[in-house]
Amino acid sequence: MFEKLQKKFALSEKGAKDLIKGCLYCALQNISFMLPVGILFKLVCELKNGGMGSSGFYITACIATLLFIALATWFQYNSTFFATYIESGIRRLTLAERLRKLPLSFFGKKDLADLTTTIMGDCTVLETAFSHYICALVGSFISTALIGISLFSVNSVMALAALWVLPVSFAIVYFSGAVQDKFNRLSMQAKTDCADGIQECIEAIRDLKANNAEEKYLSGLYGKIDSVEKAAFKSELATGIFVVSAQLILKFGIVTTAFAGALLYKNGNLDILTFFMYLLVVSRLYDPLQSTLTNLAAVISLRTNISRMNDILYQPIQEGSQILDNKGTDIVFENVSFSYEDGEKVLKNVSFTAKQGEVTALVGSSGGGKTTVSRLVARFWDISTGKITVGGTDISKIDPETLLSLYSIVFQDVLLFNNTVLENIRIGRHGASDEKVIEAAKLANVDEFVERLPDKWNTLIGENGCELSGGERQRISIARAFLKNAPIILLDEATASLDVENETLIQTALLRLIKNKTVLVIAHRMRTVSSADKIIVLSEGVVAESGTPDELNKSFPTLSSIHL
Repeated sequence: MFEKLQKKFALSEKGAKDLIKGCLYCALQNISFMLPVGILFKLVCELKNGGMGSSGFYITACIATLLFIALATWFQYNSTFFATYIESGIRRLTLAERLRKLPLSFFGKKDLADLTTTIMGDCTVLETAFSHYICALVGSFISTALIGISLFSVNSVMALAALWVLPVSFAIVYFSGAVQDKFNRLSMQAKTDCADGIQECIEAIRDLKANNAEEKYLSGLYGKIDSVEKAAFKSELATGIFVVSAQLILKFGIVTTAFAGALLYKNGNLDILTFFMYLLVVSRLYDPLQSTLTNLAAVISLRTNISRMNDILYQPIQEGSQILDNKGTDIVFENVSFSYEDGEKVLKNVSFTAKQGEVTALVGSSGGGKTTVSRLVARFWDISTGKITVGGTDISKIDPETLLSLYSIVFQDVLLFNNTVLENIRIGRHGASDEKVIEAAKLANVDEFVERLPDKWNTLIGENGCELSGGERQRISIARAFLKNAPIILLDEATASLDVENETLIQTALLRLIKNKTVLVIAHRMRTVSSADKIIVLSEGVVAESGTPDELNKSFPTLSSIHL
C-alpha cells in the first residue's frame, strides 16, 4: 500500500506513512465535531420528558468535548501541516538528487523553465494539496461512512433520504477528471511557455536592445502572459461548473430528509426527536462536505503535477560500480555508434585509442562528431553500440560520478557561480585549502588578473562570472582542472573564442596542465594540435584519417580546411 501511495502522489516512504496518519486524524477531528450534536440531542430528549439531568454532567460533557476537539485538532494539524512541510523538503531534495543522476540525454528533452516549474511550482501545489485537500478529503470519507452507518442503524429510510446525494455529488466531480486534466495540461503548458519567454527575454535583453527588437519581442511575450490568464480562467471555470453543480445536489439532501421525515412522522413511523436529530445531523454534515467536493476537484487536478514529478522520479538513471579497477588510463573506442533522439547516427563504428601520457586531438568539420566523442568518453550519454574502455574497464559498467573522478574537463563555455574567485576554483576539489586553491590558480595564470580585482581572491564575480572577461573565466576553469589533478584531461575547444593575448596565456597554462596525462583535445585551430602525439580526423561521424601531425600533413593535405 505504501508503494502505491508513493507512486500515486510522488511521496517518500515517510510521506506515505504520514499521509495515512493525517487522514485518520482528520477523520477523528470530523467525528469530534459531531459530539456536541449528541449532547444537544440528549438535552432535548430530557426536556421533552419533562426534566433535565444534572447541570454538572452537561458542564463536564462540554469541557470533555472541547478538550477532545482540541486534542484531535492538534494531532490533525501536526500530521498534515507540519508533516507536509517536511515531506515537501524531502520531495524537492529527492527530485534534485534524481536529476543529478540522470543522463544528459534527459535534459536534451527538457528546458530549464520546465524543470524549475516542476521542482518549485509543482512541489508547492502538492504541498498545498497535502496540507489542505487530500487528508481532509479522505478524513471526510471515513467520518461520513461512520456517521452514515450510525444513521442507518437508527432509521434506514431517513438515512437513505439524507445520504443518497453523497454518491451522486461525488460522482459528478469524480467523472469530471478527464475535462480537468485537459484544461490543467493546457494551463501548465501556457505557464511553461510564459516562463520560457520571460527567461529568454532576460537572457537576450542585450541583443534585443542592440537590434531595436524589444517592442516586437515584448508584444509576443505579452501574448504568452495573456494565454496564461485565459488558460487559468478556462481551467477554473471547467472545474467550477462541476463542483457547483455537485454542491447544489448535496444541499438538496436537506429537502429529501425533511420530506421523508415529515411523511414518516405523519404516518406515526418516526418520533419528533429522531426527526429533529436527522435534521440536525444533515445540517452539520453537508456544510463540511461542500468543502470536501472542492477538495476532491483539487485532488483530481493534481494528476498533472504528479505526472510531471513522476516523469523525473521514475526516469532510468545511469548506474554502475563505484570501485575503479582500471589499469592505466588508455581510452579505447571499439566500433562505437551513437545517435541522439532524432535517430540519425552522429557516430558510425568509430574506433581509435588515446594512449596514456599522450595528447590525442580530434579535428574535423562542424557536426563531424568531435564534441559527441568527448561527451561519450565522460559518459554524459551512453553509446548505442560498441564499447568504450578506460584502462581496460568498460565505462558503461562504472558509476558516472566515480568515472568522472578520472577526468578534468575544460569546456569552451565556462559556467561560473556568483561567488568569490576562490570558491569558484574550489569546485575542482571540495574542501581544498586556500593555499592549494591559490597554487592551482597561479598555474592557470589566474593571479595575473586577480591582483587587479577590488577584493583580490575574495572578489564576487557576479552571475556566471559576468564581472570577468571570457579569457579570465576560462582561466578559472583551467584552475579547477589543476586543483582536481585528474589523470585524464578533456579539452573541448578551450581556446576557440579567445583573443590572441588570452589564448597565449591559456595555452601556456594548458601545457602545464596536460603534462604526463592522457589528453583528449577537441581542436579549433591548427596551432592547438600541432604538437599533438596523434590526430583523429572525424568526418560525418566516421574516422576519416588518423596519425601524427607530420603524417597527416603528407597524406591528407586538406586537414587545415577540415578542422575549422
